[in-house]
Amino acid sequence: MDVRTFWLAGRPATGDAELTVTNPDDGREVGRVSVPTDAQVEEAVAAAKAVAREAAALPIHVRAEALAHVSRRLAERSDEIAHLITAENGKPIFWARGEVSRAVSTFRFAAEETRRWSGEVQRLDTEPAAAGRMAYVSRVPYGPVLAITPFNFPLNLVAHKVAPAIAVGAPVVVKPAPATPLSSLVLGEILAETELPAGMFSVLPVANERASGLVLDPRLPVVSFTGSAPVGYAIADQVPRKHVTLELGGNAAAVVLADADLDWAARRVALFSNYQAGQSCIAVQRVIVERSVYDDFVARLLPAVAGLVVGDPADEKTQVGPLVSEAAAERVEEWVREAVEGGARVLAGGTRVGATFAPTVLADVPADAKVCREEVFGPVMVLQPVDSVDEAFAAVNDSAYGLQAGVFTRSLDTAFRANRELEVGGVIIGDVPSYRADQMPYGGVKDSGVGREGLRAAMEDLTYEKVMVLTGLSL
Repeated sequence: MDVRTFWLAGRPATGDAELTVTNPDDGREVGRVSVPTDAQVEEAVAAAKAVAREAAALPIHVRAEALAHVSRRLAERSDEIAHLITAENGKPIFWARGEVSRAVSTFRFAAEETRRWSGEVQRLDTEPAAAGRMAYVSRVPYGPVLAITPFNFPLNLVAHKVAPAIAVGAPVVVKPAPATPLSSLVLGEILAETELPAGMFSVLPVANERASGLVLDPRLPVVSFTGSAPVGYAIADQVPRKHVTLELGGNAAAVVLADADLDWAARRVALFSNYQAGQSCIAVQRVIVERSVYDDFVARLLPAVAGLVVGDPADEKTQVGPLVSEAAAERVEEWVREAVEGGARVLAGGTRVGATFAPTVLADVPADAKVCREEVFGPVMVLQPVDSVDEAFAAVNDSAYGLQAGVFTRSLDTAFRANRELEVGGVIIGDVPSYRADQMPYGGVKDSGVGREGLRAAMEDLTYEKVMVLTGLSL
């Protein structure tokens, strides 16, 4: 099998070691990746630093056309890339196709936002002392970005870091997850087709243990990390003077109120607790149901869960595939076992075969169980009946996390109340918390992190305001 090159300052390169990528479903080898040496990592960082001034001064049309080119090429190669995602991640091809489609949109949105990326003019002669003065307020990149990306969306979560960096004129060094580097390397291949200057991007498939050196390097003043809270906060603690953005996941809640469409809610909760095998930061984990409709909802939910197609991720009909590794599935199994030993009842699932964990529904779960308090990152949901909207919203907020929440209701007043009271970064009314439009601001509060993704929001997050005051003007 050919060894894939990595991308060093915009050009293909090979190191002195290899990384083998395997399919989580059957363990077969799906690719080998060359791993950069320490000297090559140093070269990539030095190149990003060296090109930073040129990158920030790139004309808008150059940045926008580079991003548009990536969008077009991803669309042209969508089938190939979707199968690559399935092979390295175990994600069912149905969801992999959706991820590629989203990445196409992410780069297209970035190209569009780049063309709108402009400064603001303010007249300052609102006071006599400022007569003849005007301010031009622009946004300037902090500098090169270190993008540390996770395994669960090996293309689109890379896109959400690379696209806004290019849009604002910031070089970017990508460290993909070691389990899933192949998709990001294809993205590097497409970026290399553009007119971006050498040094504008690197994709370095290094082990997680080597990331610390990149995090600490002062030539990379921005660290954008998506992953677990312990790792994310350890990064922030290491570099308190850097600009750090963290997307750290959660244990997302879906609230089903008495006025909800129960059929719709049951179908959506069933699917989006288990999509990506639950390996999504906003997969449904906690299902909080008003007691007056609890039994009716559960009677609709369980058949919907049982009807999900579990199996070979390469099969077009499969909805739930394996977790990223057998070790990940074993951890989920242990958390479910712990909940059951504490008194929880298994209404569906609860079994494991290799890296695949069956879609699982738990009831009567102790409040302090890991499946309630932590992020399961597996196909497990916990049911919780409540007596009122007050109790439902309090239950949502009773969490260390606050990424997104879904509220199934037909009441506009309740919708706006949810927006006021829920301690999350996004409230999805009439649907699951798993909904995300790639152009909208996306991020959380509490232990779900700091900063926002979503193109325009991320572009602002990677830059600071700079003011130029013009004096002696005839206004």
